[in-house]
Amino acid sequence: MATTQTIYDFTAISNNGTTFDFSKLSGYPILVVNTASKCGFTPQYAGLEQLYKEYKDKGLVIIAFPCDQFAHQEPGDDAKIAEFCQINFGVTFPIMAKIDVNGKNTHPVFAWLKDQTPGAFGSGIKWNFTKFLVARDGKTVTRFAPTVEPVAMKSAIEQVL
Repeated sequence: MATTQTIYDFTAISNNGTTFDFSKLSGYPILVVNTASKCGFTPQYAGLEQLYKEYKDKGLVIIAFPCDQFAHQEPGDDAKIAEFCQINFGVTFPIMAKIDVNGKNTHPVFAWLKDQTPGAFGSGIKWNFTKFLVARDGKTVTRFAPTVEPVAMKSAIEQVL
């Protein structure tokens, strides 16, 4: 579905309870990831942090959205999630408050991302660590499956930088 809306038109609640306004990122490429602390893919936090350190000075922003919709793999509250990410993976990129990525309470950012990139079996997100790379135009989105390691996205990231 074509839309004139961009990722920069959205807001979210950050992990510390403040409003995160995507418009302040206008012109920057953004990697949005639905995350979980107790998932087999959780070690990808380390790879995401490595990508962030490598590319943040070139403009890449990585934003994690914790989600507990898949096998209750994100049971903690926002404070526990932030602590886990910092202690275990040294995460320095923004982490939002826990949200839903599917169903009637889908966060608007994920509703938009899914509309931009319907998957082979529909637009629903199948598991934690689905990744969406949004180009600088705020509209062009590339979707990566949970099994895609962050390092494997380098060429796609370099293309949008």
